[in-house]
Amino acid sequence: MRNCFSKSRSHPTRKLDHRSFKFNAARHCNFETLAIAGYGTALGIVRSLHAQGSLDRVYFTETRLYNQGARLTAFELLTEEIPAQLVCNSAVSALLRSDPMIRAIIVGADRVAANGDTANKIGTYQLAITARYHGCQFIVAAPTTSVDLYTKSGADIVIEERDEAEILVQTGFERQGVLEGRLKRVEVQVAPVGTRAWNPSFDVTPAELISAMDGQYLANKQINVQYAFKKDAKGERHGSAAERLLAAQAQKNDRTL
Repeated sequence: MRNCFSKSRSHPTRKLDHRSFKFNAARHCNFETLAIAGYGTALGIVRSLHAQGSLDRVYFTETRLYNQGARLTAFELLTEEIPAQLVCNSAVSALLRSDPMIRAIIVGADRVAANGDTANKIGTYQLAITARYHGCQFIVAAPTTSVDLYTKSGADIVIEERDEAEILVQTGFERQGVLEGRLKRVEVQVAPVGTRAWNPSFDVTPAELISAMDGQYLANKQINVQYAFKKDAKGERHGSAAERLLAAQAQKNDRTL
């Protein structure tokens, strides 16, 4: 895998500088106002960039299996009137290749291990891989409550495997009913009866694929995607990513991009 990320095969890093030009961003899953109240985490960064006039467009994934992106993030973006487009989970790599203005992929985290590995909605890991290949920043926006210093690494995080039926059968509202203002939930069998499925809820993203990690709800609505990975005068990082995240929260009054 390391060879796949060599300079000869990956793309130049797309610089993230919201002060000089507008750019596009992509995000995955939903861990925002509807889920946690307040300003939100990953979408909080999007809101902040939009308010500053730095964001041209945000692409967001449907986030299967429960489609949190298509159902929840879409609603929030429409409410905020932020220019956005929904994409299939499997289309993100093609999207990064087709739109060089995408500077970052922004996700949340359900748990951050002591070494900086993060567990998040299934599909996050593959986004980190494609972000690295295409030279995009991969930003994890997580509250400090997600940090678990008792879990040494992502290898120690137990991943729940859910019912196969969640893949084999899809649910949603009948379209005509929605257009007419009445909601009728229906189930649709999408795979032949007897098909087996593997259905993990989360995956683990290694710390080395994460460009930056931000802390508690972007205090004062000022984005900070660098402080948690702050370097010393020699350019070296000290402490685990999780410890740096906690330190960043403690120093939230000193937040500059």
